[in-house]
Amino acid sequence: MSSQNPNPTPNNTANLGMIAGLMAYTFWGLIPFYFKATDTVPALEILAHRIAWSVPFGALIIIARRQWPDVLRALTNIKILAILTLSAIMIAINWGVYIWAIQQEQIFQASLGYYINPLMYMLIGVVFLGETLKKLQIFAVILATIGVAVLTIVGGQIPWISLTLAVSFTIYGVIRKQVNVGAMPGLFIETIVLVLPALGYLVWLHNKGALTFMHGDTHLDILLVLAGPITVIPLVAFAFAARRLKLSTLGFLQFIGPSIQFLVGIYYGETLSPARLICFAFIWSAVILFVADALRKPAKPAI
Repeated sequence: MSSQNPNPTPNNTANLGMIAGLMAYTFWGLIPFYFKATDTVPALEILAHRIAWSVPFGALIIIARRQWPDVLRALTNIKILAILTLSAIMIAINWGVYIWAIQQEQIFQASLGYYINPLMYMLIGVVFLGETLKKLQIFAVILATIGVAVLTIVGGQIPWISLTLAVSFTIYGVIRKQVNVGAMPGLFIETIVLVLPALGYLVWLHNKGALTFMHGDTHLDILLVLAGPITVIPLVAFAFAARRLKLSTLGFLQFIGPSIQFLVGIYYGETLSPARLICFAFIWSAVILFVADALRKPAKPAI
């Protein structure tokens, strides 16, 4: 007789969360390529397309997964709807600033925002949620903090793009970890909350004759429609991971995204100064320490 337990164990749940987190952050690391390919479109119009096309794509996933009861249950719960409205605002701010930053050739500053973000997760997880860090993890945090400090100080100015991205996404992650809604139903409701302002803006652009969409460039039109799946897929993976991992673990996974973005910035010719190289070295040293600590097997108890 098989002794296999059909129910997922805490370890299996955490492993699934880890896989989902890796997928989300790798996708986000590569997403500057998409915004470079669509940089002839104003940032606010791209943001509106992200929201608008996420609704039908999200609806298809909801139908396929038979999650309409979850959506309706959340929509009729005033408290949950209010919380998801707040998370929707946070993610819209994050999306808009990020798109603008990529278009303005500020990939490195955008990546800095997502380097700062995990440190904010650490702070919230330890101070407010009672999470603890092991010695190697504490040392990893120190290394990461030094790396971010080097990059921030050398900049010579307040990195408002970085800080806005870090704060908005940290708030979003904390909210999604706390609200009792599935990953896809929650995201679908967030896009529903945002879709009317997005559609209104697109209609306004059309009436002004300033709408880029459906003006003869079929390739660009296809890219704008793809904003739906490009938006939904990594966010579903992130929300899945956020509900299964500690904030400290989730925070260090986030270093994957900005590290890939650094490489994308190099690809597009942004200047990689010695300070940025030092920051990169500190950050990846921190990640190596954290991963090494996570992979260490706990000692077996004495019999």
